[in-house]
Amino acid sequence: MKRTQFLSWKRLAAKLSLVLLLTTLSPRSYAQQSATITGTILDPKGNVVSGAFIAVTSEASTQAHKATADGQGHFSVSGLPAGKYNVQVTAPGFASAARTGLQLAEGQSQDLSLALTIGNVSEQVNVEANASNSLAAQHAPLDALLSATSARTEISSTYIQNYASPIADFGELTQMVPGTFTQSQNGVGLGQSTTTFRGFPDGNFDIDFDGVPFFDTNTPSHHSWAFFPSQWIGSIDFDRSPGSASTIGPTPFGGSIHLLSKDLFTNQNIHGGVSYGSFNTFLFDGAYNSGNFGGDSKKSNLFVDVHHTSSDGYQTLNLQNRNAGSLKYQYQLSAKTVLTGFSGVVWVDANTPNLASTRQQLITHGDNYLLQKTDTTQANYYLYNYYHVPTDFEYVGVDSELGRGWRVDVKPYTYNYDNSEYYSKQPKGGAPINPVNCAQTSTVAKGISPCAVDKYNSYRKYGETSAVSQTSKYGVFRTGLWYEWANTNRHQTPSNPFTKVDDVLPNFNETYQTNAFQPYGEYEFHATRKLTVTAGLKFAYYTMGFKQYADNGGKIGSIGGKPFIFNHANYTSWLPSVDGNYRILPNWSVYGQYATGSVIPPTSVFDVAGGQVAVPPKPQTNTTYQTGTVLKLKRVTFDADYYHIHFQNGFSSTVDNSGDAQTGETIYFASPDSVTQGVEFEGNLYLGLGLSAYLNATRGTAKYTGSLTVNSPAGSALNPLVVQAPSGLWVAGTPSDTESEGVTYQNHQWNLSIFNKRVGSQWEDKGAYHNQQRVDAFSGTDAYINYTIRNESRFNQTKFRLSFTNLFDSHNQTSDTLGGALVTKTFTSGGFKYTDPFNATTTTSTAFPSGAPTGFANGVNLADNPTLMPGRSVILSVIFGYSPKH
Repeated sequence: MKRTQFLSWKRLAAKLSLVLLLTTLSPRSYAQQSATITGTILDPKGNVVSGAFIAVTSEASTQAHKATADGQGHFSVSGLPAGKYNVQVTAPGFASAARTGLQLAEGQSQDLSLALTIGNVSEQVNVEANASNSLAAQHAPLDALLSATSARTEISSTYIQNYASPIADFGELTQMVPGTFTQSQNGVGLGQSTTTFRGFPDGNFDIDFDGVPFFDTNTPSHHSWAFFPSQWIGSIDFDRSPGSASTIGPTPFGGSIHLLSKDLFTNQNIHGGVSYGSFNTFLFDGAYNSGNFGGDSKKSNLFVDVHHTSSDGYQTLNLQNRNAGSLKYQYQLSAKTVLTGFSGVVWVDANTPNLASTRQQLITHGDNYLLQKTDTTQANYYLYNYYHVPTDFEYVGVDSELGRGWRVDVKPYTYNYDNSEYYSKQPKGGAPINPVNCAQTSTVAKGISPCAVDKYNSYRKYGETSAVSQTSKYGVFRTGLWYEWANTNRHQTPSNPFTKVDDVLPNFNETYQTNAFQPYGEYEFHATRKLTVTAGLKFAYYTMGFKQYADNGGKIGSIGGKPFIFNHANYTSWLPSVDGNYRILPNWSVYGQYATGSVIPPTSVFDVAGGQVAVPPKPQTNTTYQTGTVLKLKRVTFDADYYHIHFQNGFSSTVDNSGDAQTGETIYFASPDSVTQGVEFEGNLYLGLGLSAYLNATRGTAKYTGSLTVNSPAGSALNPLVVQAPSGLWVAGTPSDTESEGVTYQNHQWNLSIFNKRVGSQWEDKGAYHNQQRVDAFSGTDAYINYTIRNESRFNQTKFRLSFTNLFDSHNQTSDTLGGALVTKTFTSGGFKYTDPFNATTTTSTAFPSGAPTGFANGVNLADNPTLMPGRSVILSVIFGYSPKH
């Protein structure tokens, strides 16, 4: 018994000794074989990011070790065998960061510092809203950024998908931005719209898509119905300033509207929808989100959208058809390099004419009168007018981290615009359109077919944007280049609408090649943790080789038997900028900006007799001063700014009275210097339970301050005299004030809103003469009801959407092309007689039909072509969402 007990105690002692030995040796053995990765996660300005998710993956086993950054941005992952590792960091609102190929030896400890970059606009807004703990910012339909160095408004995907019409174009998505208004006579998304902000018309500001500028080649204007429908747009960054030196494009001096494509989903999703509403409007839309795919690594992601829109339009017989498709593909070449490709195609067919209804026609036939199908003798017979506009847009981008804070982003691109239009014209004197009068030999023709025009405008562009940056503890250095080459073919030829035979000689015929170069450099200096100062310089260089062929006198006329006339012009500008942002508190910032911009003259400066232009005019330039503040409290957001902009060498423009204000031919006139200045503010008040009240307002002026040179006799270059612009002369199309009011409700599956936009009074020009008619203030109200299934079921993102635009069916006038006769005035100076370049009168109709509005004044005439708000539109959308892997 004793021997047995002794053996038992001996065995127990042996086991305890073995356990003790193993316990003693294991840590030493483990320490010899394991390694550790530690680090700190920073934002672009060097501030720590807490709560970031870190995944450390072995290249040998693909086993992942995970950690979360603490309140100081620190993390630590230990217990790693020797080998190669990849580190991936993600955080809400930031683009992911990675470090690959880290070689760890036994017992080695590797310390890293990883800087995250801000993702898209929506993510940047969310980061600031969450960081400032602002419920008002989280629920704001539109918002400013605390990091802003100029007046900017961010339009998120929430706004685009819930608080805008499903058929809206990119211009109409910006309608509620401070100082901005967009017009479309045929209804939202049903034709070419025009956008204006701070009184700047289209052509005085940039628009780009994923950083690629796009614009026409004869003027830097844009076609909202032919590019980038809202189905392609994920968010919008609206910068109401020239931006810094790194802001590229032909006309950033007015501002830049940065359109951004939709984000790619991490999970697979399919949705298909149908919308139907007023004016017999249909939208069929199908989209596919692949989610991450491609083997174990799943480095690929794909988004495809195809849609069809058709509508009778608000205006009579202004029929619209659009087919469009886009594809966005992304491939993770490595943990530090991403390849992105995009392709989009739009195909527009429409009955939109090149004419507009007169005030007399609208009074007689109704506010929506445009085309008719009963009288073939009139130019507004609908079969005489049609558009065919196919476009395409493609880019391939490579974004790569090079190490030590260096980053490069290169994006070659191409796009095409191909506009074929046929439109009718009423012969002079109002003669009827018929086979006899439309012949070249008719008594009203004078050798030129008088009844129709065959129009063509096409260009293909190739270009690239490149940006290189280096981030250090001192700040961010940026340099890059925008280059673009374009080939353009434009002509307009008189035609017979019955035979479709064109004349031999055109109204004009021109081809030209353009080049744009914009190298830049800037440095964003982080002077302190609160103060950031950015200074930079951009060189803008444009070349134009312009070939014009003989025409019938419409532009250059006879050129003495030569096959063509060739003009060449170079335009250069040095454009410095300085801005700063100071954080008074983490949730309160102030900023200031000095910036410059330029835009080259329109190609119409070459439209002179014989085509000989000795000295092309100088580029228009401007100097902008802005200052503002952004504040984000828990239940209130507020931002405000003051701007002062001085323009030099500018052009004013009007549309030929026989043409439609949105699609007709624009005529340009040299204008004196001007100063635009004003104040803007916006804010959002969070009331609780998902309910918010949004408001923005602007007050400003845009007045001529410079002078014009006149000659005697008129039209010659003799006896020049400088005439100062009269005090108080307004720049056309500049509202005295604007206001936007909105109430939104966001809670679980529901998104509800009502918005109102008011635009103050403004003045219209008649040709080169300013302030010939005042257009009174107008307003419009929109409302939206959305129910979306947001859960982890297979039917995630299924949606029911009801949209009301112009809810109260207002038909106010928004602008006017004047039709009254212009009566100029003359004066004598130094014994010579001059035509006054500023003082003239546009005749007012003395009698109006029975029942017409009364009290017309300031040049209002029955021959005017007024633009009216389109009638109320109601659209119901049903979108079916399906997620196969749920």
